[in-house]
Amino acid sequence: MIENIEKKMLAYALKNAVEHEGKCQSGAVLNPLFHEGLDKAEVKNIMPKINEVVKKVNSMSLDEQKKELEETEKLISHRKVRAEDELPELPDVPKTGVVMRFAPAPSGALHVGHAISNVISSLYVEKYGGKFYVRIEDTNPEKTDKNAYQTIKEDCDWLFGNVTEYIIQSERLELYYSYAKKLIEKNAAYVCTCSQEDFKLKYADKMQNCPCRDLDNKEQEKRWQKMLDKKGYAEGEAVLRFKSNMQHKNPAMRDFPLARISLKEHPKQGTKYRVWPLMNLSVSVDDMELGMTHVIRGKDHHDNAERQKMIFEIFNKPYPWTFFMGRIKFSDLKLGKRHIKAAIESGEFSGWEDEKLPTLVSLRKRGFNPIAFKKFSIQRGLTSVDKVMDSKEFFAILERFSKE
Repeated sequence: MIENIEKKMLAYALKNAVEHEGKCQSGAVLNPLFHEGLDKAEVKNIMPKINEVVKKVNSMSLDEQKKELEETEKLISHRKVRAEDELPELPDVPKTGVVMRFAPAPSGALHVGHAISNVISSLYVEKYGGKFYVRIEDTNPEKTDKNAYQTIKEDCDWLFGNVTEYIIQSERLELYYSYAKKLIEKNAAYVCTCSQEDFKLKYADKMQNCPCRDLDNKEQEKRWQKMLDKKGYAEGEAVLRFKSNMQHKNPAMRDFPLARISLKEHPKQGTKYRVWPLMNLSVSVDDMELGMTHVIRGKDHHDNAERQKMIFEIFNKPYPWTFFMGRIKFSDLKLGKRHIKAAIESGEFSGWEDEKLPTLVSLRKRGFNPIAFKKFSIQRGLTSVDKVMDSKEFFAILERFSKE
């Protein structure tokens, strides 16, 4: 057990309250305790005590909190970092903290690229309080690996230490269907039965409306039901499209697809569902439903962000503040899950945990400390600039941070 744990709980609660106009969040007390040495197995027992401390601190006036913090701050003084090592402030942070997410696809184990890109979101939730969701995006039955769910959870528990909830998209299909129906009712979506090739060559490339677009809502609802019906459209015969603007200067924005039919058996849902939402529908719905406030994502998602913003506007929802992060490009590492999976299947590697692979399960096995990734992210900060480096340089940095 951590020495003086109750006094440290109080100190962290006071510190968080003073930093946020007198209101403390339980997560802002729990997270630093992990750095003090708290074992995850002790969380269930410790949370009631943390909640009591938070309640006590939140009942105090801001002046009382500041005064008591002066007396207890020495207990956590070793946690302070130099100003230049702090994360830059985020704009428009609510008093209740931020809501952020990491959204991996379960097509294989997570690797260092996932850690580099997403630890920063976890750190901001730690900084401000709030909620950090890990959303497993498994609405593509063809690319879903049944073994990846557990591995992702183990990796995220190890790496972040402050996951509020794990959400699995394939368990939320009825929710996505309800939003799809609302979009049709709002005349913002339609079912298209044109072939993919015809839609592109005859309509999108020529900036002309597809004939399916102008059918009335009654016909659109009928077509939607036919997509859902097991005796309805066959795979590839119909897709749900967002009614954007077929004259948009960016071809990627022209009536982009929202859902499609796939008859492949899903690892979790079997053959229960035949209509699967594409990412711009499912991500938009989840970000609205979960109240996402800030999103940090890769630059390759610029177009997706624009598409999702359109969907938010239909429902009169504020779009979360978004930052497009630059990539770390390794000159000598191939991080694609497809590449790693093929190498494993060919016998080049023994499995995802092979010590020669840059996967998180491998790094855990090799004794790396997750705090090393956090220090790396703090040092890097928010940047839209790509950086090229070799793996030897990167792992040398991680090893140094791990030893520290």
